[in-house]
Amino acid sequence: MEERIIKQETKHRIKGFLEGFIQGLIDEHKKQPATQRDLGTPGRVSTRGNFKPFHEALLPEGILRINRFERSFSTKLGTTFEEVAKLIAQDYHAEAVRGYTVRGNVSTEAIRTIESIINSIGSGGMKRNFHDLVNEVLGTSTAGGEIRTRIADLYIKNRKGEEYFFEIKSPKPNKGQCLEATDRLLQIHAIKRLASQINTFYAMAYNPYGDDKKQYNHSFAKNYMDLNNQVLIGKEFWDLVGGDRSYEEVLKIYQEAGKEKGPDMIDQLALNY
Repeated sequence: MEERIIKQETKHRIKGFLEGFIQGLIDEHKKQPATQRDLGTPGRVSTRGNFKPFHEALLPEGILRINRFERSFSTKLGTTFEEVAKLIAQDYHAEAVRGYTVRGNVSTEAIRTIESIINSIGSGGMKRNFHDLVNEVLGTSTAGGEIRTRIADLYIKNRKGEEYFFEIKSPKPNKGQCLEATDRLLQIHAIKRLASQINTFYAMAYNPYGDDKKQYNHSFAKNYMDLNNQVLIGKEFWDLVGGDRSYEEVLKIYQEAGKEKGPDMIDQLALNY
């Protein structure tokens, strides 16, 4: 893997983006009404099972606001990975686009082949090499057919003309998400019909089980995707996007942004309410 250093200008752009992302969430939460404190009010209902009367009775509203902020932050953090990866990739590749639209004809046979593959994985798990599945789809992909549109979270074209299409999603997908991702990746191959220069991946920005890919142990992803050939986890994703040690560089930028924004976050969420 070629070793590169993320440009200083790009680091500043990423930090500015992350600070804006955090401030946007803070502003959103500051607009929310304070937690209902009238614990004696009858008929209080939480459809999600989040009713915690004793927590609310003891904790200051500022602490509760931080707790709600953290839950929302965790849900929306994934959107930052697409933008940060795009900013890094733009420095080193011929093209890098977020939300890239792939549109073209897909033959009826290719559509049926993909449906059969997905049904097989859904009932028995991923038993085959993802590259073999791609080749099977390409073998039935011809000109003509139905117009299909798919959107890749991130698209990269390197200086050799090789194209990469990424689904950047949760590191703990459920079964349905695994099958849907595989379906979308295979349809991109069917639309493009170029096996040698097209690469598609399900990318996870980090490994929730440890630094080593061998430690990854989420059952749905292991059972319903090809971890070796279809999935990029943590370091291998970031290093493909930006070169060797990009993962460490990106994590450091996030840490710096968090350290610099941290005191202001606490002040706005917990103190200034």
